[in-house]
Amino acid sequence: MPTSRPNSRAPHPISSTLPAVSQESPWKTLTGEIRYENKWIRVTEHDVINPAGKPGIYGVVHMKSKAIGVLPIDADGCVQLVGQFRYSLNAYSWEMPEGGGGLEVEPIEEAKRELREETGVIAHRWSELLRLHTSNSICDEHGVIYLAWDLEHTESEPEDTEALTVVRTPFGQVLDYVLDGTITDAMTVTAVLKAQVLAARGGLPMEVAELILGDRSGIAG
Repeated sequence: MPTSRPNSRAPHPISSTLPAVSQESPWKTLTGEIRYENKWIRVTEHDVINPAGKPGIYGVVHMKSKAIGVLPIDADGCVQLVGQFRYSLNAYSWEMPEGGGGLEVEPIEEAKRELREETGVIAHRWSELLRLHTSNSICDEHGVIYLAWDLEHTESEPEDTEALTVVRTPFGQVLDYVLDGTITDAMTVTAVLKAQVLAARGGLPMEVAELILGDRSGIAG
């Protein structure tokens, strides 16, 4: 007869829906002081009372742009991947086309600009894939990611700060790169996994779902 482990506790209850929660912050902000600022970010240190009622500090990085990403799928079912050395990581990174977009500009327009600048690609079909917070423990940055297809190729126009390598890689291989850890960029990982799931579940237009799934497609013709 099974016995419970010493000091064991009952697991959390299973729920098929998220419970209603208060939207009121359990944190109390006492003061805030800007510690650093440039044209892209602002770092503010706040004196706070934490949810346990104890004093502390909380540093918040405010982003002066939104994160924009594009997962472009061409007629061969390939993704345009962009490789670049990321200064903050001191490492090379493979990613989908992405960058910062102005807060006052529609995200789709910034996505079109980013795609053409980095890869020289113009997409004629677009669908918003997801929105996300990129690092919500320290940063208020939010991102918007699009799926793009029906592509046309022109000349790229990278910024002076970008030394880019662009490759066309089958979507299935990109998925493998995500799963084996070759691709670690958070926005790219999220976009590739969601695109795969939506395509398999019938949540995307048939024309782009077939490009994503390729020979793995279980879609009836």
